[in-house]
Amino acid sequence: MLTKVYGSALFGVEATTVSIEVNVDKGIGYHLVGLPDNAIKESQYRIAAALQNNGYKIPGKKVTINMAPADLRKEGSAYDLPLSLGILSASGQVQANSLEAYVIMGELALDGSLRPIKGALSIALQAKKEGFKGFVLPEQNAQEAAMVNDFDVYGVRSLEEVITFFKDQQLQPTQVDILDKFSNGQSDLEHDFADVKGQESIKRAMEIAAAGGHNLILIGPPGAGKTMLAKRLPSILPPLTLEEALETTKIHSVIGKVGDKGLVHSRPYRSPHHTISSVALVGGGSYPQPGEISLAHNGVLFLDELPEFERRVLEVMRQPMEDREVTISRARFSVTYPSSFMLIASMNPSPSGYFNGGNNLLSSSPAEMQRYLGRISGPLLDRIDIHIEVNPVPFDKLSEETRGESSIEIRKRVIAARNLQNKRFSISPGMHYNAQMTSKLIRQFCAMDKTSKEILKTAMERLGLSARAYDRILKVSRTIADLAGETTITTIHVSEAIQFRTLDREGWLG
Repeated sequence: MLTKVYGSALFGVEATTVSIEVNVDKGIGYHLVGLPDNAIKESQYRIAAALQNNGYKIPGKKVTINMAPADLRKEGSAYDLPLSLGILSASGQVQANSLEAYVIMGELALDGSLRPIKGALSIALQAKKEGFKGFVLPEQNAQEAAMVNDFDVYGVRSLEEVITFFKDQQLQPTQVDILDKFSNGQSDLEHDFADVKGQESIKRAMEIAAAGGHNLILIGPPGAGKTMLAKRLPSILPPLTLEEALETTKIHSVIGKVGDKGLVHSRPYRSPHHTISSVALVGGGSYPQPGEISLAHNGVLFLDELPEFERRVLEVMRQPMEDREVTISRARFSVTYPSSFMLIASMNPSPSGYFNGGNNLLSSSPAEMQRYLGRISGPLLDRIDIHIEVNPVPFDKLSEETRGESSIEIRKRVIAARNLQNKRFSISPGMHYNAQMTSKLIRQFCAMDKTSKEILKTAMERLGLSARAYDRILKVSRTIADLAGETTITTIHVSEAIQFRTLDREGWLG
């Protein structure tokens, strides 16, 4: 007897429907074909034990299972449940109604209970697109999959519960009010700029970076507050939109990082250690998985002690920073992950951690500072819009009892500037903030008067800036003007943007 069941395979952050054909015939043997990986091949033992412990069995006949399309590699243990149902139906042990109307996924424990799967949201979106009636999956993933509107999602706890469902169709679908769940999940982070003493110029730079989505690097001695400031950046970023939240959830779902909350509510903040490999940073592997830059999509990627990262690891970020996506190619296929993130980096100015000069006995020579900075390539630094020095806070500031401006107040200005940008780029799909502007849009929205052009020309010649740096200064200028609520870029905005090229200023190493 032949039975057909439907599952799904993940391909990047997208899902592809897999048809599982189970045929039970005369003979003896268990044959599984269709490019399954070892986890799927081992499912025979999990399935046999789960069926035995629930009063069923793998028939003592020839069982042939084909997973189509046969040329698409399938991986993972999430096919246990559809394989089990296919075997039970094809052998006549269970009379399942409407089995082909549902996508079914789940990993079996030996007692028949179900364990969570990865990529539930992507699978649900694809199942709805292809017209399936519903999606049956482990209860732990039901909230996540139920984010798909007008689509029935059934969370189940065990194999027996699934069999009962297909006998009488009595199980109620999981209900989620996505707007309510999304709005309730929006909350302020625990870190607040009000706790930061002094550092007004750094706060200003971070406000500009947040308003325009610009990359930023902080350079300063140990204990100056670089990491503390970076941790507070997400608190002034605009809340995720529902579209961004779903997009971000899809990426985190692929590696099983969503959990039972069902939706990623806040902007990601990723801070990998400097010993990270290039594959872990940008993604990859035999079966490509998203890396840190994709997990930081729509959020912040913080690289602390930037020169301590291996140079080849940093260099692989150059293309994703420009294209805002990363493509991982293998011999027979390639996958693309989104990677639109804000890069926040920090570094000491030298191996000793201190600038040249002053009374500090650990101060470094200009040559030592230059060699240390040389660990970071010029092209990578060129892709960072804002460079700023972080100096230690004097005792008088540290001992003040008054609190600084809160993140909530700063965020209001950032949101107002982002609203202007959303209105400006409304005719450009997928573009939301100034850092994403192309050269064409820069010419359209970043026009300068004659005086501003002269100031920028002088800075370009004096500092030897590249054409990319020119574009980035204009983008930052546009953001500064947006924060001021002004439609045109003036000399004040351009001058401030030029000041944020710290690493290019004469005397930085002196």
